[in-house]
Amino acid sequence: MTKSQQITLFIATALLAITAGFLLRGHLSKSSVPPVSADVASKGAAAIISATLPDLEGKSQAISQWRDQVMVVNFWASWCEPCRAEIPEFIELQNKFRDRGLVFIGIAIDQPERAAAFSKDIGINYPVLVGDMNAMSLADAAGNKQGALPFTVVIDRSGTIVGTKLGRLSKDKLEGIVGPLL
Repeated sequence: MTKSQQITLFIATALLAITAGFLLRGHLSKSSVPPVSADVASKGAAAIISATLPDLEGKSQAISQWRDQVMVVNFWASWCEPCRAEIPEFIELQNKFRDRGLVFIGIAIDQPERAAAFSKDIGINYPVLVGDMNAMSLADAAGNKQGALPFTVVIDRSGTIVGTKLGRLSKDKLEGIVGPLL
């Protein structure tokens, strides 16, 4: 094979890989929230609900205090751009559905002072708890094996995970998940 044929083959392979990547990205971003296994739905929810983490003032808060509500538990960080992009929509949905039993719970995987500053600046209107990387074990129990952010978990009133999403979760998609649960 000549040098020019090798270069042509390399370029064609690279273009094919780039095209496949874009197609896969488009498919994954448009796909619905994947189903949750029964094991993750029960054990992951139990791990999250049984957890106690400090709030922005340092006071311990048991997540179980919100058990009878539909919970949207969002693992985020102030340095995470997709997290920063989805939180304003979460604020809107909290306002819209608070009276119907929806509660967002933010779990900031961040320094407490950074989480507090971001929460204040953007006007988060739901409980924000602060966890270190150990709090990511809760996300792992709920199916986030990649350990990436943002990661959102929807738990119904009976304490079962009904959906999870790794990556930015749109307002419309989330509203479609929580609407029937309220």
